[in-house]
Amino acid sequence: MLQILIIVFSFILGAAVGSFLNVVILRLPAEDESIVFPASRCPKCLHPLKWYDNIPIISFILLKKKCRNCGVPISWQYPLVELTMALLALALALKFGFTLALPIYFVFSAALLVVIAIDFYHKIIPDSISLPGIVIGFACSFINPVITWQESGIGLLIGGGVLYAVAAGYYLFTKREGMGGGDIKLLAMIGAFLGWQSLPFVVFGSSILGALVGIGAMAKQKKGGKTMIPYGPFLSIAALLYMFYRELINYYLVLYFLTPQ
Repeated sequence: MLQILIIVFSFILGAAVGSFLNVVILRLPAEDESIVFPASRCPKCLHPLKWYDNIPIISFILLKKKCRNCGVPISWQYPLVELTMALLALALALKFGFTLALPIYFVFSAALLVVIAIDFYHKIIPDSISLPGIVIGFACSFINPVITWQESGIGLLIGGGVLYAVAAGYYLFTKREGMGGGDIKLLAMIGAFLGWQSLPFVVFGSSILGALVGIGAMAKQKKGGKTMIPYGPFLSIAALLYMFYRELINYYLVLYFLTPQ
């Protein structure tokens, strides 16, 4: 019974937070907008939403994907972000239980979800997410049962340094910007929350994901090596994979490096 209550509560809480994340995703890139005021409204007609039109996932279905006031279709982004955060909250509760790691990685997951959406739409990673995230990740490492503060500190330093070196090397050989400063700060944040041990997998895994998507984008855009795709979503997805499968990934990494080639 307790397990069922945990599952239900985690899902509902995650969906509710996901609803707020949609507001953040919509308003944060616009520098003159607050993520708190005004209350939720239709992005097209700006009509304030009633509480019954703002129930995560359910309202989207009941409204048949349209604004009640102006009839404009509601973006699929809204239920997808709400459902994704709900599933992440559920998975986090099942993995970490009632430990201090649960709220720490709940905040981390929410931040990564916002980064994925904003970087996908706008090709930017707001400093207002990554810079406080670096500080919060390191500060929480003193109470985080998963990593030590030393692992977090080394992680944020190496995380930022590795991508900076990659970006500098790419520019040196191609004379083109291949990676933005936002990606560098994001990897520093990931290192702060997950520790330095996460960085090999996050860098390698995000590179593989980016390469696979990049090949498809190159074929579609027909721009060859000048095709631009945001890298933040791939870093974020790799970080989430490491967070949930940390032990398994570390086991295979150690096995690979210790096995004679």
